[in-house]
Amino acid sequence: MFIEADADVCLSQLGGGDSLKPPFPCLEELLFVPLGYQDTLNSPLLFIQVTRLKCGGFIFGVQYNHTIFGSHGLYQFMLALAEIARGEVVSPSILPVWQRHILNARDPPQVTFAHPEYDVTMSDNNGTLPLLIPEDMVYRYFLFTPKEVGALREQLPTHLRRCTTFELLTACLWRCRTVAISSDHNAQVRVAMAVDTHGKIDPPLPTGYYGNTVAYPVAVSTAYKLIHSPLGFAVDLVKRSKSEVNEEYIRSTADLMPIKGRPVISTEGTYFVSDVRKTPDEHDFGWGKELYGGYAIGSQCAVLWMASFYISYRNNKGDEGILVPVCLPRLAMNKFVVEIKSMTTNIKPSAQPLQPKTSQLKSLIYRKSAL
Repeated sequence: MFIEADADVCLSQLGGGDSLKPPFPCLEELLFVPLGYQDTLNSPLLFIQVTRLKCGGFIFGVQYNHTIFGSHGLYQFMLALAEIARGEVVSPSILPVWQRHILNARDPPQVTFAHPEYDVTMSDNNGTLPLLIPEDMVYRYFLFTPKEVGALREQLPTHLRRCTTFELLTACLWRCRTVAISSDHNAQVRVAMAVDTHGKIDPPLPTGYYGNTVAYPVAVSTAYKLIHSPLGFAVDLVKRSKSEVNEEYIRSTADLMPIKGRPVISTEGTYFVSDVRKTPDEHDFGWGKELYGGYAIGSQCAVLWMASFYISYRNNKGDEGILVPVCLPRLAMNKFVVEIKSMTTNIKPSAQPLQPKTSQLKSLIYRKSAL
């Protein structure tokens, strides 16, 4: 579905006086999605809206079915659109490849990894995704510049200091979020990482492969152990879990699907993180380079309560870094801010006693296609 629109606003009105960052106002007017779009079998797989602004800029909004392609496929799709829009080619320079059979389950299937990401929990019910939605949500954005990242890295033992920035931030955010919301120190808490497996298969997937190749390894700990251990403990868990994603892990995941009836990822006690910093600068449709490229994230996005996206960002002061949106109940956010500040300024986190917050939460059920 393709929508063409005009808006009587300027780009500066969407940035709120600062560089562009989500959640964007009036998102529902910038990407039209009809009622019933979540009905996968009777709905378009792709929605696009191009909105012209009175200042001469434009907004390209796209929503797609994640079972059709992942971030790598979206990258290729956007490059192809830009090439054609600029009049440079008649057909894309990278032609799409289907070949979904490459990632089919083996015969017979052999599950060789534990795959705790698909463990059935009390909150998992008949293929739905239960999301806990706070009644008093607060959205905050945390910019991690090289200064903050360096402060975190200094807290690690020598053998862990060469971890990636993704691993370091994931460990830090997971720990701080657990401090902020956990009500039971014996509870199992998890962080699930979206890992692109595109280059982890031998022979590699063919150039132009559009299929979704994302795996979701999880790191697991008790809340007490995660909170009261040094940052290196969480970093080590994240590194170990992420490093498991090799070809055999991918094959094992594919084999698990028919054996367990295509289970959904468990959400109980789980924090999801996804790195979307690799949005290409080549998205030039002929009107100039993009000023922002990444997830839009509406202010009513329920998934934001349980997930964070890492976004490349530069503010009006010229500071560059990684912008991370976080959504928590108001009281929990206050604790989260204190923990983040203490960790990024090399002040020992408080690790205060865990306090129940169940009264601040209510449960809503979302379809499994929501994530």
